[in-house]
Amino acid sequence: MPGLKTYDLFISHAWKYSSGYNRIVGMLKEAPYFYWRNYSCPREDPAVDPEARYSKATLLSELDAQIRPVNCVLVLAGMYAAHSEWIQAEINIARKYNKPIVGVRPWASQVVPITVSGFASAMVGWNTPTIVQAIRDYSL
Repeated sequence: MPGLKTYDLFISHAWKYSSGYNRIVGMLKEAPYFYWRNYSCPREDPAVDPEARYSKATLLSELDAQIRPVNCVLVLAGMYAAHSEWIQAEINIARKYNKPIVGVRPWASQVVPITVSGFASAMVGWNTPTIVQAIRDYSL
């Protein structure tokens, strides 16, 4: 049996909406026969100081460094994404490097921000097998 690919992923997130981020990380960790590395920087990361006042340029540079090497970018497409300049910046960086974007619709939601759906390679429901399949189908 051939070895399975390890996918390098960036999961778009906003610290004040971290429950969705934590949930999707848990889902991916539990997915059978799916190996991945997380290039995002969650709030719990000891290198992150949420009280620090980083410049916008510094944060954009950090996001760029996190997204540049990945195979795929996951964007949790809650309506907050339409109002987040940082999620838009993550999408812009992904586009700059021609990274596929998989948008994940929130539970029971048909409406997703055009900022996500307009640039996504795929829009999927909040379902582990569907998310994993989209990552496999669209990753570089």
